[in-house]
Amino acid sequence: MDVGAGLACGNTFVLKPSEKDPSASIYVAELLEEAGVPPGVFNVVHGDKEAVDAILEHPDVDAVSFVGSTPIAKYIYTTGSANGKRVQALGGAKNHMVVLPDADIGMAADAAVSAGYGSAGERCMAISAVVAVGDAADPLVDAIKERLPKVKVGPGTDPDAEMGPLITREHRDKVASYIEQGREQGATVVADGRETSPDGDGFFLGVSLLDNVTPEMDAYKDEIFGPVLSVVRAETYDDAVRMVNENPYGNGVAIFTRDGGAARRFQFEVQVGMVGINVPIPVPVAYYSFGGWKSSLFGDAHVYGPEGINFYTRGKVVTSRWPDPATSQVDLGFPQTR
Repeated sequence: MDVGAGLACGNTFVLKPSEKDPSASIYVAELLEEAGVPPGVFNVVHGDKEAVDAILEHPDVDAVSFVGSTPIAKYIYTTGSANGKRVQALGGAKNHMVVLPDADIGMAADAAVSAGYGSAGERCMAISAVVAVGDAADPLVDAIKERLPKVKVGPGTDPDAEMGPLITREHRDKVASYIEQGREQGATVVADGRETSPDGDGFFLGVSLLDNVTPEMDAYKDEIFGPVLSVVRAETYDDAVRMVNENPYGNGVAIFTRDGGAARRFQFEVQVGMVGINVPIPVPVAYYSFGGWKSSLFGDAHVYGPEGINFYTRGKVVTSRWPDPATSQVDLGFPQTR
């Protein structure tokens, strides 16, 4: 998780990256070595569940920080805590973006596209469900649809590519399955990414848009973690807030409106850890803490900011009282100071 805070607080650090994406962590280790970090201070350990369990059980590991799916986060938290470790485990997300009828529709559509399809939707802060309230729905869907052909999908080596491939073939196929499932369960497929995937190697899937999604559908209930954006229609502001609050995840949420009163109500009423007002991805800068509520976080500490520093340090209280050194008859060899 937060390598910088962990090292800055004087800890040695063991990073166990996903076995599906091991190379970036090795590059980070090489850069830290080049910068002068002593050997053994930053370490990379590869492996699957066996490596994870070894970390959770090792007596020399004092704290464990994790980000991943909710079932694994819960396992990390319960297992690590049972072994006497301090644990922060960030789980899954189903980030909503509520768009009220008075919102700037063009601004909201741009935000939905960038936040929904950036990094191919494979980030914990991706917008996954757009909640269109009342009369905002039709113009918003039209505006998003109009922007989709402009999103260029391609390899990261292409400087013009705006969205890359998914992590594995299996994940690409799973993400694509939500498009057909959505159609079968009653959603309207506005854009089918299977039809716009680029040719050639790579686990690509084009941008996909589902309309008329309901909370009962799999596309709404599951964290898809891919470029499939769902539009859910709500009649009122209260319906939209209720929908967000009833969702088991509470990572990030956004509201788009010109009404300051509605925005103020929303930030207090919504049960989510990070809230954006006309900001689609409400990730604070590093001196604030990062993390959600409900099934998006297990543990008492968020990452980054003051909570991150507290997580990677241990408080010590020193209570002292000093007699007058002039009354001492013992010369300890130290200069006497007052």
